[in-house]
Amino acid sequence: MAEPAAAPRVRELPPIRPDDTGLPVLGRALDYARDPMALFRRQWDHYGPVAPIRILNRRVVMALGPDACETVLRNRDRAFVNGPAWTAVVGPFFRRGLMFLDFDEHLLHRRIMQQAFTRTRLEAYSAAMNPAIETALDGWRTTPGFRAYPALKRLTLGIATDTFMGGAPDTSPRKMERINRAFIDCVQSAGALVHADIPFTRWHRAHRGRRTLEEFFRHYLPSRRATRTDDLFSVLCHIESEDGERFGDDDVVNHMIFLLMAAHDTSTITLSTMLQFLGQHPDWQQRCREESQALGPRPSLTELEGLTSLDLVMKECLRLRAPVPVVVRRTVADVEILGTRVPADTDVIVTPQFSHLMGQYWTDPLTFDPERFGPDRREDRSHHYAWEPFGGGVHKCIGMYFAGGEVKAVMHHLLRSHEWRVDPGYVAPINNHSLPFPKDGQPIDLVRR
Repeated sequence: MAEPAAAPRVRELPPIRPDDTGLPVLGRALDYARDPMALFRRQWDHYGPVAPIRILNRRVVMALGPDACETVLRNRDRAFVNGPAWTAVVGPFFRRGLMFLDFDEHLLHRRIMQQAFTRTRLEAYSAAMNPAIETALDGWRTTPGFRAYPALKRLTLGIATDTFMGGAPDTSPRKMERINRAFIDCVQSAGALVHADIPFTRWHRAHRGRRTLEEFFRHYLPSRRATRTDDLFSVLCHIESEDGERFGDDDVVNHMIFLLMAAHDTSTITLSTMLQFLGQHPDWQQRCREESQALGPRPSLTELEGLTSLDLVMKECLRLRAPVPVVVRRTVADVEILGTRVPADTDVIVTPQFSHLMGQYWTDPLTFDPERFGPDRREDRSHHYAWEPFGGGVHKCIGMYFAGGEVKAVMHHLLRSHEWRVDPGYVAPINNHSLPFPKDGQPIDLVRR
């Protein structure tokens, strides 16, 4: 009688090599800020898909590659949590946003919030974007070296304000610039080395930004509670789950701060990347333009979804420069990741950007090649988690379809009204201290049609 097969041996997390400890206190944090992909590759080469690393005086684990990312994001053993991990990165500045909640509480809030992202509501949000886009792009004049990134950030904040808030009626450009600055300060808290409210630090600026955002949303909260309109702010004030569950005032404010940040920061990064690569590949720019010219000036959400070439370009740009290149979790119990035991109370960095550029899953992964997402190739199907710009598992981005509609709406208007060029040899200098953005403002040679 054959003996039963021995259970696969679970190995312990390997020690960090002496040459990998990095700087005192900081560890490898500055290596990430300088070049995340170089750090990912080094970790992969030294340790494989479950790689220990020291960051800010803590031993952290990197989950590298689609298999490791899938294990963490699917979280079948319920051993990984979001809240404590994200709190360590961006502190109290996006507290109680959907990304910070776990298990039953997350499920409850997501179930209520899902009512704000039904197909009918997405179509209404899409229609509401057009005036804000047209107004903003009307000010984009023929300009050599036009700094696209800050202009796009103002545009997407305007879209979010109009769509999510029905266009806050008593706002001025100066006030909206304060709101934009507050969001920037809160997001950039992720790069803080000192986690204390001390003047002149990132953490201090983020505390000030959070106060600004709370005051802003609480000012409008009574009017949104009093009336029912189609903007997201009002919807969050009134929606109920099938069981009659609703959000309190604090819930609405917390979710609005998080959603408005997510809606305009990540979309800005994607649009900026698309402008760069379409400016460097005029054949693709013209191909996308011809599809947009075949539609009217204000297409429906369904028509935007039918812009095939633009969809391919958007997916490729999300691959090449993921707006959220890493996500974080913390273990609440000992857990196994691909045969390696990771102890409880360990921060885990999940690395979608590394998966997006692995030669095992993508042909010439550093090359701009939107056709890789076309029906004849579908390289994104090489692994379920080879392409994961919106995350995965129960925390997969609730606004992914809204984001896709927003990006396509902006690009549709821009392709019809402008042309632009970017030097083929241009490489964007990326600031990686928080969400990645081009430090030079993403210059393009812009021509109004």
